[in-house]
Amino acid sequence: MLVLALAGCSFIEDRSERYVDEPEGTPLKLPPSADEGKFTQVMPIREINAADSGRMYRDSIPNPPDMTSDILDENYVVEELDGQVWLLVNDVPGRLWPALTTYMNENGLGVAHDSPQLGLIQSELVNFSKQARELLELPDNPDGQEARIVVQARIAPGVRRKTTEIQFRTFEVEDDPDELLPWGDRDRRSEEQLSTSKVLLDDLAEHLKNREDSKSYSRAALGMVSEPLVRLVSDNETPQQIVMSLDYGRAWAEVRRSLDEAGVPVVDLNRDEGYFFVDFRPESEREPGWFSWFSDDPEPEHSFDVRLDESEGDIVVTVNRAEDYTGDDRSPELLSELFEYLY
Repeated sequence: MLVLALAGCSFIEDRSERYVDEPEGTPLKLPPSADEGKFTQVMPIREINAADSGRMYRDSIPNPPDMTSDILDENYVVEELDGQVWLLVNDVPGRLWPALTTYMNENGLGVAHDSPQLGLIQSELVNFSKQARELLELPDNPDGQEARIVVQARIAPGVRRKTTEIQFRTFEVEDDPDELLPWGDRDRRSEEQLSTSKVLLDDLAEHLKNREDSKSYSRAALGMVSEPLVRLVSDNETPQQIVMSLDYGRAWAEVRRSLDEAGVPVVDLNRDEGYFFVDFRPESEREPGWFSWFSDDPEPEHSFDVRLDESEGDIVVTVNRAEDYTGDDRSPELLSELFEYLY
């Protein structure tokens, strides 16, 4: 019976490599009169570098990309890392700018100054609004003279493609500011300020959920800086490094997340030294063999190094084969896979 079954398999066509050789489709073109801001992908499709298909072999053909990989498992997620907290939304900044402005006005914060190009909205003094005081949990009857508080919101493209990150910050001022204050001068926040930011972000998330069916688009926000925060640098179509325009703590966390989501085992890591020792051997080397059911899963082996270094204000991620590993150098493949999960 086994011989007959094996003989029958020879009559079945192997179609595993068909999608590798398929030609690229023609991009959809909109009429000249169409407003591009009103159109978006219903099901985002991951971009594939056609040059990578030449490095695909029969024994390592990857699975077709997950069509839902660009969609967040949960929308409106408040994330926190290294003294920063933000709301992650699966939408573009241009659609969220009007909703954020409406939120500020409807909750008594008001809008004193804004800049769509910078993605910044600054409130009026919250001390004189009862609704704003309740939102920020300020006392109804303060004892003596209280500090004057201004709220600033920042909306910017997220690290992951097709996402937006929204942040809130509260800070004390001596007088009512007559201009938009710089965002970068206030990176360090106290625990109380972070707690207030979380309250605002949670409330904003509910506001956005309740108004999903009434989204509008801001043409003024089209000029907002939208350069990707994560870039793959290649030489002769071979990946060399990943450049991340992030602070070190955020970049480290994103690389760790991408390794976990890609299923790459981490053998050792050191945040201060900036490295991950990982096991990126081919599956044929990692499989335990025919008698795997008699033993535990094999321990991962250190085969590649993932390193993070600071360079001119950016974080550069590189991959190298471990000194003691003699297998094929799959560093470019690991960089490509990390980039897919990072961005």
